[in-house]
Amino acid sequence: MGFARTCSVALVGVEGVVVEVQADLEPGVAAFTLVGLPDKSLTESKDRVRAALVNSGAEWPQKKLTVGLSPASVPKAGSGFDLAVASAVLGASERIDPRVLSDVVMIGELGLDGRVRPVRGILPAVLAAAEAGYEQVVVPECAAAEASLVPGVSVLGVRTLRQLIAVLADEPVPDEEPDEGRPDPLMAGLRLPGTGAATGMRTAAGAHQDQGHDLADVVGQLAARTAVEVAAAGGHHLFLEGPPGAGKTMLAERLPAILPRLAREESLEVTAVHSIAGLLPAGKPLVDVAPYCAPHHSATMQSLVGGGQGIARPGAVSLAHRGVLFLDETPEFSSHALDALRQPLEAGHVVIARSAGVVRFPAKFLMVLAANPCPCGRFSRTDDLCECPPALIRRYQARLSGPLLDRVDLRVEVDRVTRSELTRRGAQGESTATVADRVRSARERAAARLLDTPWRTNSEVPGRELRSRWHATPGAMDEAERCLERGVLTARGLDRVLRVGWTIADLVGHDRPDATDVNLALQLRTGVPRGVPMAIGALT
Repeated sequence: MGFARTCSVALVGVEGVVVEVQADLEPGVAAFTLVGLPDKSLTESKDRVRAALVNSGAEWPQKKLTVGLSPASVPKAGSGFDLAVASAVLGASERIDPRVLSDVVMIGELGLDGRVRPVRGILPAVLAAAEAGYEQVVVPECAAAEASLVPGVSVLGVRTLRQLIAVLADEPVPDEEPDEGRPDPLMAGLRLPGTGAATGMRTAAGAHQDQGHDLADVVGQLAARTAVEVAAAGGHHLFLEGPPGAGKTMLAERLPAILPRLAREESLEVTAVHSIAGLLPAGKPLVDVAPYCAPHHSATMQSLVGGGQGIARPGAVSLAHRGVLFLDETPEFSSHALDALRQPLEAGHVVIARSAGVVRFPAKFLMVLAANPCPCGRFSRTDDLCECPPALIRRYQARLSGPLLDRVDLRVEVDRVTRSELTRRGAQGESTATVADRVRSARERAAARLLDTPWRTNSEVPGRELRSRWHATPGAMDEAERCLERGVLTARGLDRVLRVGWTIADLVGHDRPDATDVNLALQLRTGVPRGVPMAIGALT
């Protein structure tokens, strides 16, 4: 008779639950029973663990073996429990002192030859272990850097089960040579199908320091450039409407580069989501720049907000957490998929209920919508090039619902680039570095003003708080309030105009928004000229 226990972590979304893995050996016919709501891949761990132990030089116990996963009411999924199950079996058979295992959390998949393979979700799993009070964690060697991001936790990275047995038994640790000269086989299959390039994700380094993309490349488009700057400074959602080739996609692709780098807490949030999705870039375990996600317009509702069979996986809104979600050709998206964005836009998170459980993913993102004005893309108020019937234009523009657009702070028409603008010499716009400096300064002003609050950007502040604690200058809101009375703005729209006004004030260095700041915010929302300069530099 033998008994041993160790711990692992079950992930539900980005939240983890520490699971006690218990192994019990009893006299009887040799059998291996696994209980505690395991899924298919976890049930198959019985064969992986047995082969890994035998191939690592350990003896498989010829007794009745029962492995329990507690709490039994929590669903467990994935192969990350293999290392804990193997260690508990070794403790129960007294190959390892069971007392050494009780306070250690083990995460990793076992190959049949005993190699320890990485699994998705290492960072959120170690975070959950640290919050539960555990101080020692064993993970695959190639994931040790990711696990070490959690402070206060001692991380041991092992390459094989043989190495782990030696460490726990206080024996000489064998030197396992890695395979060289070819791709690391341990990383094979770590990415989920349908992630990476298929979701439009850009690598962390490329999203922030792409030397081939600069705002100075964008010809003309003063209003759109101003809107991009304001969106970055305050975290405001943006809608760009204009003909093909006007620069909508160029502006959206350059937006992540002018966003500030993520704070430490924000980096851990983003890294946790990307770890679960299998999108962490090789050699860079911490995502410290704003992510950029641009799904194709054929994306389903599940791919946008999250879902899938069994335990739900993060969607594009969560992969863009603390970054940019760009929906190009927005009217071509399913109307159901677009309307599903309304809840995460307001709440900053998405809750997905499935029969296997309820998961919650963070979803604080900056949304950029881009659309043509009509099916042919040539509709304009200044010429008659468009040949689309008026009814067809109305139906096309109605694909974006009013409730969704009401949640968008900035709506800008991107004009067709003229010949003179395209051929003009020496008239480049401001560079990414120049705009990024202004955005960083504006965010610092907002953070200082919101220091003792749960908010960090102007877009997060509730309208009630803005109206009661942070007032614009006297008379600054008069024009916006008249628009509310005429039905041009909703009550939500008025609050969003005030938020954008605060962002513009932060960009130009005003203590409070004045009439010029609010009128520019109103112009960026309604598209109606208000007699104010569009360039931020002209307001300073």
